[in-house]
Amino acid sequence: MTSRPPIKVALAGLLVLLVAVGVVLWRGAARSDDAARPPPGTPGPSATTVGASGSAPVAAAPGARPPPREQIPMPGCWDGLAALDQAATLDSLHAAVAAAIQAHDTALVAYLQERLTEVVGNDPDRALQLVTWAMKAAPPEPAIYLEALKAAPAVRHPRVSEKLVAVAEDKSLAAPDRASALDALETQHRFTPEMRGRLKAIALDDSADAAAWMAARTLGRVMKEDYTRTGTYAPYWKDLLDIGTTSEDMAVRLLALEMPSYSDPLLDSDSIDVLAKVMRTDKERDVREMAAFRLAVTEDPQKALAAFRTAFDGEHDLCVRWAFLRFAVRAAGADALPLVEEFARKDPRLRQDYLDFKALYATGTTDFARIWLGKKEHHDCVVEEGAPH
Repeated sequence: MTSRPPIKVALAGLLVLLVAVGVVLWRGAARSDDAARPPPGTPGPSATTVGASGSAPVAAAPGARPPPREQIPMPGCWDGLAALDQAATLDSLHAAVAAAIQAHDTALVAYLQERLTEVVGNDPDRALQLVTWAMKAAPPEPAIYLEALKAAPAVRHPRVSEKLVAVAEDKSLAAPDRASALDALETQHRFTPEMRGRLKAIALDDSADAAAWMAARTLGRVMKEDYTRTGTYAPYWKDLLDIGTTSEDMAVRLLALEMPSYSDPLLDSDSIDVLAKVMRTDKERDVREMAAFRLAVTEDPQKALAAFRTAFDGEHDLCVRWAFLRFAVRAAGADALPLVEEFARKDPRLRQDYLDFKALYATGTTDFARIWLGKKEHHDCVVEEGAPH
C-alpha cells in the first residue's frame, strides 16, 4: 500500500502552484495595461478629445506603435517677409528697418541691411537716397543705411563718393555720423588727389574727434586697395606720414603710421628720415614704437639701422629700446647683429636678446618670421598692434 505524502509537503506544493498562477495572471494584466498606456512623453486624452457621451476615443489596437513623427527645428521667421522680398523697394525696406529697430529684432535688421545693398546695386540715385535717410534718422539707423551702401557697387559712383565726403566734412553733424560716412568710403578702389586732400584735412582737424581717426583709417584702407590693384601707395603714404607727424591727437598719429602694416610696401629712403625724427622726438612711447615698426620694412635697411642707432642713445624707455632692437633685426636680419650687440653693451637689460638672436641666426635660418617664433620674451612690454608677437 502506497503511503500518502506528508501534509506539510502537500501544502508546500499547493503554495508553489498558487504563486505560479499569480505570476501568470500578473504578467497578463501588465501586458494589457501596457497596450492601453500611451508611450512615454505622449500626451493623454484631453477634454477636447473626449466625445459628447463622455467616452474616450477608440484606442489603437493592442501592441500597435504610433507612426514616427519627424521633428524639424524651424528657424525664426517674420510675418510678411516673403511678400516683402517679392516686391522689395527702398521705401518698403526703409519702413521695415524702422519697424525691426522698434521691435529690437537685430537678426531682421541685419537681413534687411543686406537686402538694401541688393536693391541699391549700382544705382547712384538709390545710393544717394540711403545717404539722405541716414542724415535724417536717429541712431542706429544712420549706421545701418551707410553700412548697406558701403557694400553696394554704387558707393564708388563719383556723385555718391562726393556726397559722402561732403557729409564727413559737415561740422554741424555729430562726429559718429561723420565717421559713418567715412567708413562707407573704405570700399573705394582709389582716391583722387583732391579727395585725399579733403580726408587729410579731416584727419588733422582737432575738433573732428572720431571723424579724424576714421579719416586716417579710410585713407589707409583705400591705400591698401589701390596698392593691391595697381601697386600705388606713395601718395597715400605721404598723406598718412604728414598726419602721423603733425596731428595733435596721439591716437590719430598712431593709426596713420600703422596703416601701411596691412599692405607692407617697401618704404622709400625719404620716409626713413621722417620716421627717424618721430622715433627721436614724439612724446608718446606708442608712437615712437610704431615709427620703429614702420622702419622694419624698407628699401634701404642700412639707412634704417643708422636711424635706430641714432635714436637709441636718446631713448630711456626699455620697451622702446627693445622695439628699436627687434625691428632693426627685422629690417636687416643677421646684418643687424653688430648693432644689436652694441645695444646690449649700452643697456645690459638687452644682452639676453642679443644672445638669443645670435644663436638663432647661427642655425642658418634667415626668415624673420621663423626667427621670431624661436625668440623668447624677456621684457614685460605690450607689443603694438600689427607687430610680430
